[in-house]
Amino acid sequence: MIFLATIFGALAALSCGILFWQWLAAQKFPLHQKTAGENFAPAVSILKPLKGCDATTRESLQSWLRQNYAGPVEILFGVADENDPVNEIVRNLLAEHPAANARLVICQNLTGTNAKVAKLAQLEKLARHDLILTCDADVRVPADFLTNFVSPLRAEKIALVNCFYRLANPTTNAMRWEAVAVNADFWSQVLQSQTLKPLDFALGAALLVRRNALAQIGGFAAFADHLADDYQLGQRIAKSGHAIALCPVVVECWSAPMNWRQVWQHQLRWARTIRVCQPLPYFFSIVANASLWPLLWLGILLTTANTFYAPLVAIVFLLVRILLAQNLQCRFTPGGKLISPAWLVPVKDLLAAAIWLAAFAGNTVEWRGTKLKLHHDGTLEKI
Repeated sequence: MIFLATIFGALAALSCGILFWQWLAAQKFPLHQKTAGENFAPAVSILKPLKGCDATTRESLQSWLRQNYAGPVEILFGVADENDPVNEIVRNLLAEHPAANARLVICQNLTGTNAKVAKLAQLEKLARHDLILTCDADVRVPADFLTNFVSPLRAEKIALVNCFYRLANPTTNAMRWEAVAVNADFWSQVLQSQTLKPLDFALGAALLVRRNALAQIGGFAAFADHLADDYQLGQRIAKSGHAIALCPVVVECWSAPMNWRQVWQHQLRWARTIRVCQPLPYFFSIVANASLWPLLWLGILLTTANTFYAPLVAIVFLLVRILLAQNLQCRFTPGGKLISPAWLVPVKDLLAAAIWLAAFAGNTVEWRGTKLKLHHDGTLEKI
């Protein structure tokens, strides 16, 4: 028991140190900082693969049609099914914005297990401009987003620009749990990794890539069978010798209400994807769980220690974790609004430990109601 107390105490201290490292990296990043001038406005083709819709879809799509951008923009909405209910929303939006260079494309005979990337591969052939932007259907952006998103491309060495995303409307406790993972932990962990090496992966909510760099890696069709298409795109761009930039502007992800099972499946799919893409870093990521180790240490101390100070230190570690997570959430959210209560922070960490274990317990994922087998090289196979 003394040995376990020593081990858990060391891991609690280490996880707290990693937590401070992430927090400091986040403080140094110019989050939400916007471009002052608008004199750089290259032509952009926006590719939006769609499937299905919910109550938030219309506003999210409309935000792209309302961009205040000085350069030429075309938007290609891609769907695989002529009877998809999202088609009506798109057609109504196009009628409301007749001046927009936008159209709906029916993508037939898709090739690839990843239907989203298969649509992108078809839309890529129709895109007219040298800058290609892809974004998920649930992404909502401010009117000046494009102006800010293209700004890093002033540097010729930059071939891909991506940005952070936040969960904007968590309406259930399950979604608020996931919001801790995204709005507090994920973005600070990405910035932590950037202190060790240049960014060599991409975040998929919104991606802007030079067409020549995309063609150099085989276009979207090259990874139409991969689950982590954003990771594959970033990895291949970086390996081809190009640089990746992070735009400080944060986009919003809006979705329909999700229950605990749906959020669990989403987090498990994400975890198994990261495990396949970066197996060793993911294995050691459990060390950074800043609630698990203090709680285990506290549990051992309460049964073995005859001192007041050691349990107090364990509690302080746990409180630091909660306070820093809430601080990161406030900084990430416009207006500093907290959307996840403090008690969900340790709950999130304990559930994250369970997901970490589950990530090694199987190779199947569930995506939009379809079960898929995930292979060691990151490719998918329909079950």
